Amino acid sequence: MFRRRGVQIRVALLALCLSILSPSGQAIENLGILGAHPRWSVLEKYQETITHDDFTRLVQDVYCTHGFGDESIKIDNESARILTNRDAQSFFTLHFAKDESSRKRVPRLWRPAKSLPPTKPDKPLSGLRIALDPGHLGGKWAKMEERWFQVDETTPVTEGDLTLRVSRLLAQRLQKLGAKVLFVRNSTQPITSKRPADFKELARKILVKNGVPQPRMRGEILDPNDSEKEQTIRWQSEILFYRYSEIRRRAVLVNTKLHPDLVLCLHFNAEGWGDPKSPNLVDPNHLHLLVNGSYLKEELEFDDERFEMMRRLLSRAYDEELPLAESVAAAMARETQLPPYQYPTTLTTTKVGSTGYVYARNLLATRLYRCPVVYCEPYVMNSHDAFARIQAGDYDGMREINGAQRKSIFREYADSVADGLAEYYRNVRGL
Repeated sequence: MFRRRGVQIRVALLALCLSILSPSGQAIENLGILGAHPRWSVLEKYQETITHDDFTRLVQDVYCTHGFGDESIKIDNESARILTNRDAQSFFTLHFAKDESSRKRVPRLWRPAKSLPPTKPDKPLSGLRIALDPGHLGGKWAKMEERWFQVDETTPVTEGDLTLRVSRLLAQRLQKLGAKVLFVRNSTQPITSKRPADFKELARKILVKNGVPQPRMRGEILDPNDSEKEQTIRWQSEILFYRYSEIRRRAVLVNTKLHPDLVLCLHFNAEGWGDPKSPNLVDPNHLHLLVNGSYLKEELEFDDERFEMMRRLLSRAYDEELPLAESVAAAMARETQLPPYQYPTTLTTTKVGSTGYVYARNLLATRLYRCPVVYCEPYVMNSHDAFARIQAGDYDGMREINGAQRKSIFREYADSVADGLAEYYRNVRGL
């Protein structure tokens, strides 16, 4: 779930653009938050691996659906010119393959389904490396993340703990289907070694840059209803810790040690619940999945995000993750009977595929993990139905909840994801 802290955070941090000045007074980089200097030479290995038509399709229909400046990406018949540094006005030229028959092999560490060796029908995931990424942290960090609420004396709902429980159940299912399962997170401890205190100075610079000349620290007592909390050093420091630093470190783990063929990002969704100690329970309950894409024009202004998008496009991850997401979405819809979520605005997302459940969106994890990523957002945690099922906990078999016989919500989640993956790989592998 990623909507409660929402647009205000993204806009506030986006405006910084790391155009913070170096000691010499010069802007150091045009980078996203905690972004790394892009190595554009990496893209040389993708020369002549994609045709003009495929490149144009992916740019227009998937990655740049909100448009892009001619200076950022300029597509000609035989090549594309991509801006590498706005200040230096430097560019990278990508040469297209003349046609499919002359197209060079796409270099990548992950393996698409069609390249996997033959296997048995009861082991459709044999040979596949799947990394499970339970969203958020949970535990003592849940209140900081604003992924915590409690109704009266019931068990608190903490998203990071819920996703960890699902991931452990899902791992068992995937292993039985033949997969090698890897955990990006398997505890409530952060992957990053940084903590909010490490980001106080950067948080102060962000606030000053965004028109808060004397930002306050904010007290030790957390007050989620503080209307000015976004203007505090503490709040900004926490965001930099648990969102940006944590996810970037997870990406390093995925890309340099785990080397999976697929990452499953597991989340629960929510509607606004107000005061977490007296939350609003709502009727809507829904499901959707995300793949990477739908970059905003202002996001493409960052040198690192433009590079990361281009590397992802050229790796052809989308051609694998969309049918994967569609298969998982169909299985989850069938199992959960949840309707598709409809974004109230198309400013940040683009609906893709044919099921109605899958959207493209530029999230940090889906952009940085260098393999196909399926990002699951089922259930509204503070819906009446999901809340009752969460309170029931995990259990074998069926129980009556809200007048209906139901599986444990955690097993339903895990089973439906596993079923969707098994169906996809059986079909592609001809089992």
